[in-house]
Amino acid sequence: MPEIILHHYETSPFSEKVRKLLGVKGLAWRAVDQPIIMPKPDLVPLTGGYRRIPVMQVGADIYCDTQVIAAEIERRYPDPPTVRGADWAVNLWADRTWFSVSVAVIFGETGVDKDFADDREKMTGRPFDVNAMKAALPFMRPQWRAYASWMEDGLARGDFLGGTTPSLADVAVWMNVWWTASAAGQAGEELMAGLPRLAAWRQRMDAIGYGRRSEMAPGDAVQLAARETPADPLPSDDHEMTSLRPGDPVVVQADDYGRDPIEGVLVALTRDRITLARQAGELGVINVHFPRVGYVLAKRQ
Repeated sequence: MPEIILHHYETSPFSEKVRKLLGVKGLAWRAVDQPIIMPKPDLVPLTGGYRRIPVMQVGADIYCDTQVIAAEIERRYPDPPTVRGADWAVNLWADRTWFSVSVAVIFGETGVDKDFADDREKMTGRPFDVNAMKAALPFMRPQWRAYASWMEDGLARGDFLGGTTPSLADVAVWMNVWWTASAAGQAGEELMAGLPRLAAWRQRMDAIGYGRRSEMAPGDAVQLAARETPADPLPSDDHEMTSLRPGDPVVVQADDYGRDPIEGVLVALTRDRITLARQAGELGVINVHFPRVGYVLAKRQ
């Protein structure tokens, strides 16, 4: 099976989610370090404009957003299983609701440099107001701790949220716990004080590790994509509710932030995934995959 390449940077919380999932699966993977802020000259040619991190590459197939990355890892490597029950719902809550509170707590506590703030303002289309985050700390800290308390209660019957083995829910929640503890330091630890089951769970999650990682240069990943051809797409949904069909020219963009439009030809439209083909110049044809939840798909005019 072609190797997994993860375009990431070390302090990225969403990258940490995927790194931990690769650890749960015990997989070998290549790590491609990408810049924290724009420009990203070795990433954007692969994605067609998508700039968010992480991005997973398998040959000439590019997976944007941790939702579709996790789904593809689970599809390719179903053992041990990590998606069960309400895991996708927990994942979405951790990605959006808890993550937004983590952002306010971390940057309210630590501040941020101007280049990073300017970059995130361009990505989100709204002010990255650290002063407002500092002012909101008395309200955000109790909310963060309430979410951590849900974890404490959720671990009452097992070592992990999914029972005896870790699931996607554990990995999604780990993202916020890991990021807040590592980025906010003592303030992060204070938010989790007096939660013994959560503390033991953190040790278990940390012990899982990250699989078998090896480094790859960004340029080498781009050259690999140029040598490969995309894999056969998954079958489209027979009960698709839109009028879009494979072969249609389309545009895809996120519905929350980083709304850069990505254009291509629709290759497949499943119940939970969008796949489009892009003619990427000297790289040839690249298939780019997005989740349906959190993304808007429209016919290109």
